[in-house]
Amino acid sequence: MTRIADALAHARALRVDRLDAQLLLEHVLQRPRSWLLAHDEVSLTESQASNVAALLQRRAQGEPLAYLTGEKEFHGLMLQVTPDVLIPRPDTETLVDWALALLQGGPLEPRVLDLGTGSGAIALALKHRHPSATVTAIDTSDAALSVAEANAQRLGLDIRFVLGSWWSGAKNQQFDLVVSNPPYIALGDKHLPALRHEPELALTSGVDGLDALRAIVSDAPAHLASSGWLLLEHGHDQSQHVRALLLAAGFANVQTREDLAGIGRCTGGQWR
Repeated sequence: MTRIADALAHARALRVDRLDAQLLLEHVLQRPRSWLLAHDEVSLTESQASNVAALLQRRAQGEPLAYLTGEKEFHGLMLQVTPDVLIPRPDTETLVDWALALLQGGPLEPRVLDLGTGSGAIALALKHRHPSATVTAIDTSDAALSVAEANAQRLGLDIRFVLGSWWSGAKNQQFDLVVSNPPYIALGDKHLPALRHEPELALTSGVDGLDALRAIVSDAPAHLASSGWLLLEHGHDQSQHVRALLLAAGFANVQTREDLAGIGRCTGGQWR
């Protein structure tokens, strides 16, 4: 494998998607894809060839592209990611867009909380688009918080990060908006093998996948200001369950928002 063209041929032999192969080459060579397409006869150094071969092999074995390149774009921000955090998904932008719409009509300096922040994707996107918000982000993983803090520092966004399990990190504070993309996959779900490279702590939540959602909803009233909102991402078939949880807890204006595929992805309510 001495040329870019050879690397792409090797990727085909490994059944690695062509776009993924190009992005890995882009990462190693620090050249844009447009340059790669026009210079596929360019030779690779021994070090580059070795690096590309190793990355292609790992991709062929199912390791996510984001972990191989160490980055993932989310809501216009390029975030650093490691296997200690869940890879940000486009579906979660539905939650961010809803939150931003609420912030536009809310207090001038809203207090926002992100529960289970992971890479910091949601918290950072909200602070970036609504700078006047005071944003707190909680996670139970030290390693995840390290990733989130590094992202915040690199992007120049002022976020308060707290180590804790759900509301334990919030203590007696109250917030105008609480958002969360908690683990919501049921133990034993058929999709878990495909997600084996991502942290199980950020994926699964009990036999039915609702344990974290129940914990968040049950203690939310004590931490929400009057008319404050709680927005939750959940699984494709969990919207009815989450609406029921919110209604039983006394929330008003309970509603669900769909993702780009038309699937109910986020459900939220307002505390009265």
